[in-house]
Amino acid sequence: MLHSCSPWHPVAMMNRYLLPSLRLPALAALLALLAASPAPADEGWHDLHEAVREGRIVPLPDILDWLEARYVGQVLEVELERDDGRMTYEVEMLGPQGQVVEFEFDAASGQLIGMEGVNINGMRREDGAE
Repeated sequence: MLHSCSPWHPVAMMNRYLLPSLRLPALAALLALLAASPAPADEGWHDLHEAVREGRIVPLPDILDWLEARYVGQVLEVELERDDGRMTYEVEMLGPQGQVVEFEFDAASGQLIGMEGVNINGMRREDGAE
């Protein structure tokens, strides 16, 4: 009778011979996927950072600071979109009464260009700047 601690046990033999031979191809495949995938995402981030550095778009922290000074709520989502050649930030916030409001900003100027949602006035800070 073979015990599991015996070097001739089928599980021990599989661990010793089969698993090491599977590790190398799996590792090679994983490295190939990692090497091939990040290029497009890196280019997008590079372009975004360049646009901020060159002053073509307002940094996101400036937009969030403006919102925090004027509205009470928690940021749920931020998107940077390009519509008809115009870059816009869309910031979705959750208000104190559970309302969800989306603020849209021109990314080039930082100006608020639109708001959508229910009970937006319920989110305004009384001491917020206009």
